[in-house]
Amino acid sequence: MTWREISTIDEWNTLLAQSGERGQVILKHSTTCPVSANALSEYEAYLKAAPNPDVDYTLVKVIESRPVSNQIAEDLNVKHESPQIIYIKDKAKYWSATHWAVTKAHMTAVLD
Repeated sequence: MTWREISTIDEWNTLLAQSGERGQVILKHSTTCPVSANALSEYEAYLKAAPNPDVDYTLVKVIESRPVSNQIAEDLNVKHESPQIIYIKDKAKYWSATHWAVTKAHMTAVLD
């Protein structure tokens, strides 16, 4: 399974609406941060294994798509951090983790 990238507020609004029907996981990723690079590797490792098929997986680049990243923080009432993974269900944050807590093992425990 793979992730898709969103970069517009409209894409974010669609994804948030879809969370009413299907779980959504978003990784907020900084392309300039080594900790974020590690989180992306963990995210991809989870997706290469046996990810939950009932969830959609998305990536937001926080520098390149700052307005989207900020809107996510505002809409879900979560402090912006990066790297940050957020699991959304029913248009609300269900779970999130940041920095070194973004691991394949942590994702597996929550999502599976």
